[in-house]
Amino acid sequence: ALPGHLLRGLLPLLTIFRLERAEGAARRAGLSTQPIWRQLWDDVMKTRPPNSENITCWRKKFLETFFSNVLHGVLDVSSDWRLNDHHFSPLLHSSPHVSQLTLCNMLQGAVELAAEHNHKVLENLAGSLRILKFQHLLSSDQCIRRSLVLLLHRLIHHGSVSQVSMYSWPVPDTVLLVLILSMSAGFWRSGNALTYQCGLCREEEKASRQELVQERAERRRDAEREGTDGENQKGFPKAPEEAGAHLNSVPRSSPLQNQPCEEASSEGPYDHTSIQGGSSPHCGSGQLSCHPVLRKTRRRLKPAVGRKRRCIRRSRGPYADTEDLYDFVFTVAREDNSGLRDKTSTTEGENTENWTVSSPGFPCTGHAGCKKRGGPTGIFSLKAAHRFRSVSTLELFSIPLTGETCRTLSNLLSSWVSLENLVLSYNGLDANICCILSGLRALSRHPDCRLRVLRVSDIFSHMPCMELVRCILSTFPQLHTLSVSFDLKNQLEGNRPEGNPSCSEVEIPESCLEQLEIRFPREPLHTMVLLPVLKASKSLQQLSLDSATLPCSQELGLLLEALRECTPNLKKLSFHDVNLAEHQKEVLLLLQDPVLQEITFSFCRLFESSTAEFLSEIINTVKRNSSLKSLKLPGNRLGNHRLVALADIFSEDSSSSLCQLDVSSNCIKPDGLLEFTKKLEGHIQQRGGQIQFTHLRLFQNWLDQDAETAQEALRRLKAVCSVVNDSWDSSQAFADYISVM
Repeated sequence: ALPGHLLRGLLPLLTIFRLERAEGAARRAGLSTQPIWRQLWDDVMKTRPPNSENITCWRKKFLETFFSNVLHGVLDVSSDWRLNDHHFSPLLHSSPHVSQLTLCNMLQGAVELAAEHNHKVLENLAGSLRILKFQHLLSSDQCIRRSLVLLLHRLIHHGSVSQVSMYSWPVPDTVLLVLILSMSAGFWRSGNALTYQCGLCREEEKASRQELVQERAERRRDAEREGTDGENQKGFPKAPEEAGAHLNSVPRSSPLQNQPCEEASSEGPYDHTSIQGGSSPHCGSGQLSCHPVLRKTRRRLKPAVGRKRRCIRRSRGPYADTEDLYDFVFTVAREDNSGLRDKTSTTEGENTENWTVSSPGFPCTGHAGCKKRGGPTGIFSLKAAHRFRSVSTLELFSIPLTGETCRTLSNLLSSWVSLENLVLSYNGLDANICCILSGLRALSRHPDCRLRVLRVSDIFSHMPCMELVRCILSTFPQLHTLSVSFDLKNQLEGNRPEGNPSCSEVEIPESCLEQLEIRFPREPLHTMVLLPVLKASKSLQQLSLDSATLPCSQELGLLLEALRECTPNLKKLSFHDVNLAEHQKEVLLLLQDPVLQEITFSFCRLFESSTAEFLSEIINTVKRNSSLKSLKLPGNRLGNHRLVALADIFSEDSSSSLCQLDVSSNCIKPDGLLEFTKKLEGHIQQRGGQIQFTHLRLFQNWLDQDAETAQEALRRLKAVCSVVNDSWDSSQAFADYISVM
């Protein structure tokens, strides 16, 4: 143990391997290694990390980024002497610090992590990784998918990954996409050769077999004891071995609980019974129990020629007692075009199958384009679909989803009870949104459903926004957060779901909604349409309305009246890109509200046709409101003189409790900011330093026009409150500047 002053001088001279080992000693000596890790970041990464002000541990940030860069081959460990230590294995020693990992392009990172020599690295990630991201993926071959399956099985099914996010995949590989979705949902087809490469599955299988042997032994002893008293009694079976002979060679890949039967063809891993027509190969607990208990069966078991009876038990866990979760049938759709097969040469063993998933219990028939059509002739059901641990957050950003993929996702969602957050952003859903709602409707009926956050955004809206909101809430009243956002209206007429009543006529049950965000594609906001949603959402605390148009001058007043009557717990209200220039009276009424704590008027053209009296009324109203904590006014062309006037909110006679003020994108120049600062300092001095103002946001203002004055203003402001700004090129806003001169 070195003295503190010696250790302080030694730490900067250590390699990262030695620095890691010295963390404990430094902590005991009361020394922080954060400055050293920050310096390492600057020297090695040579970039400024996003949101650097929010980084609390530079050690974790450095090692996590270091792991990713080494994995993807963008960092050479020999480039810096502190990284080049023969005791140091870059991936192995940094992996325990990785909580978020991004895999991209050809999934080279997945192939590397699934390699045998990185077994310990993968074990570390299984305990530390929480968020797994996929970005800019390309098509992959069978070898890459095999590595990905092993990786996902370890990190999700037997690991700690709770969130899977996929970004920017303009032309998704359907096989790869469905593979990631199904494994994220906890599904994996059993009988796959890859199953037996997982040590954890082998251990569970071994334990299950031992349990089965013990159960059989106990039944045998019970039968022998009963046989001594009435061996020839009518109806008693001859021996348990004969009654359960077909169970003697049962492979078991997970702990036993309830046991569905399934027939497996001896010709291959698939049952050649089509899912189109005919009965499902599954037998539920109410039909035939595969548990080897002596009981009278409904029908006599006659093994088919060339087949053997297999019984596969379900794994224990949160899904073990849920019958409908095992109704899934995994199918592999092969092209039924013999001419294409003849012209296309594939290597032996190459997998050219497309995975689809269907649920007999919850067929998707939301609209004409979503109805299950008669499938191709080459559809086979997989041997079984085991359910493992699944993630709680799924995010899909800018990934087009076809009708077939939407049906797959819908059926996965219908039993994804662990899912808490679902984000579908710019997926080109259009009419297929009804297919997704079908899966959510099935999920909502499940008593263990945990979904609380749903965010849907896209370019085109298949139906009016409020209609979709009503439809979602009537389907899923358990939601706590709902966000619906569209850029443009769908111009196609008559493109509505067939066979369903209009969503505007659906009654909304009392919901648990706490946060509602709606981005209208320039649709009129009718309070009477929003009113049923507000009446059903008594717990609503946050409401955001974006890009809506007000059809008449009375509409905003009607909305405020509805909010007062229906949402007594509303704390945050936001308007973005809604023209409020002619609604000054309603704006002042909102600022007087004794319940609201945060109000946002973002790009609402507040001062477009206003007078100086309107600004004075705003200031006086805010001064008298002691409940308002945050006022956000970005993009309203305040200019210098209005910003200076806002400083009077904090005058000596004010009872305001305002803590946060956002004046971003308001044509503010350095001299105006300096004058605001001086006036604010005067008010603080008059109040004896007692002021609650803590945060000022100044993004995208014209502070670069006089750097020296801006720096002085910012320096003095930072002594009063926390200031968040950026280095923005105001020349980009020259046209806006001319318009307000």
